[in-house]
Amino acid sequence: MSRAIPRLVVAGTASGVGKTTTTVAIARALRARGLKVALFKCGPDYLDPTYHARAVAGTSHNLDGWMMGREAVLSTFAAEAAGADIALIEGVMGLFDGASPTGEEGSTAEIAKWLEAPVALVVDASGMARSVAALVQGFTGFDPALRVAAVVCNQVGSRGHLDILRQAQRSPPVLGGLPRDAAQSFPERHLGLRTADEAALPEARFDHWGAQAEAWIGLDALLAIARTAPDLPEVAAPAAVATAAAAPAATTAAAGEARAGTQRPRARLGVAFDEAFHFYYADNLRRLEAAGAELVRFSPIRDARLPDVDGLYLGGGYPEAHAERLAENAALRAEIRAFAERGGPIYAECGGLMYLTEAIRTLDGRAHPMVGLVPAEAVMCEKLQALGYVEVETQARTILGGAGLRFRGHQFRYSELRPARLPEAPAPPEPAPLPIEHAYSVRRRRGGQVAREGYRAQSVLASYVHAHWASNPLVPEGLVASAAAHREEQGR
Repeated sequence: MSRAIPRLVVAGTASGVGKTTTTVAIARALRARGLKVALFKCGPDYLDPTYHARAVAGTSHNLDGWMMGREAVLSTFAAEAAGADIALIEGVMGLFDGASPTGEEGSTAEIAKWLEAPVALVVDASGMARSVAALVQGFTGFDPALRVAAVVCNQVGSRGHLDILRQAQRSPPVLGGLPRDAAQSFPERHLGLRTADEAALPEARFDHWGAQAEAWIGLDALLAIARTAPDLPEVAAPAAVATAAAAPAATTAAAGEARAGTQRPRARLGVAFDEAFHFYYADNLRRLEAAGAELVRFSPIRDARLPDVDGLYLGGGYPEAHAERLAENAALRAEIRAFAERGGPIYAECGGLMYLTEAIRTLDGRAHPMVGLVPAEAVMCEKLQALGYVEVETQARTILGGAGLRFRGHQFRYSELRPARLPEAPAPPEPAPLPIEHAYSVRRRRGGQVAREGYRAQSVLASYVHAHWASNPLVPEGLVASAAAHREEQGR
């Protein structure tokens, strides 16, 4: 059975041309018209979806071809776009940029083809007139299998400028644009990025861009284009990727009962969520719930006590930007250490890993004490330390399952782990090896280099990898099973 889902990919000629502002503006304007808008983000980005969420007071979902695969992309899209009047999919980088310089894997173009969605191409038109036609024609002719159906010009100087651009580029048509407005632009972001959840970003900013889209962009024409997308066929959820050992089995009948919705949840997972920790793929959280977990948010910055939970999930974020406040909350840090000592499973990614170290050393050289479960300190660096897709294979049994479990993820970090040292001690010229048991073999998508990573100690597993569990549904199942087993061991 097929589904009719009006949809449009908002792609760019490059990074930084205004895809997020354009997507947010269109979504806000359509929501103001009373339409239900479903939002998606191509690629591994955690932050643009926070702007999407603010625009429509909902959840935005990532669609990543390399990490998720075609079936998971299609099933996630169909499930989350069901019932929407229109689905907007914001692209990543330029339309054809992805995991490979010679192929479309991981690109916006790949997602657009899988979804059979028309594309609205966002162009930074500042200082441009007839050249817009040369640029757009290059993009429309590059891949005949892709349908670029409209152009949206950003950074337009005036109504007259927009008229010139429309005359220069007629097919596909320029359906409008957004004017230059530095005073209302979204702010520069920490490490190039900042979430839209900050109090400094008022709701009026989103209203402003919605009004601009209503006034400057032909929304009726965009809606008509979105409605030309063909019906999508039903897609089954993907099977797990190959693994040498299955995830740990449930220890009681509670798993089936939780899935049936007849009994208490299989396990309660505490999810760190505040200004310091908020990088989570919505699909990952949904998979934990589907495996029978009840997710309970808590704040490592403000809460003095852990909630009543059977496991912890510490996602990524900006712990370095809030290191002083995290250090001041000694009570919660002690609670987490005690939880680990009782055998409570703790899974941490990137910022969560940094929080579990002995200290975070910020760029000013100050060491801020952290939880102390990882025998190292996380040292912030001026330059990017890792960026790109990776494939993980576990080398030992962990709280996610047995050795040989494989899944895919992404790295983006400005810190590295080094041996902990006294606060005033000088940094050694060549740090000694870390006393860490590495549970992961990590292969980089580009270059194929393999490294050992992933800190493991009893019930703790922490890594710099941001994993997407659509690449292997056994992973969330294993984490929930470990939390359920801990619940049973504690007689809860």
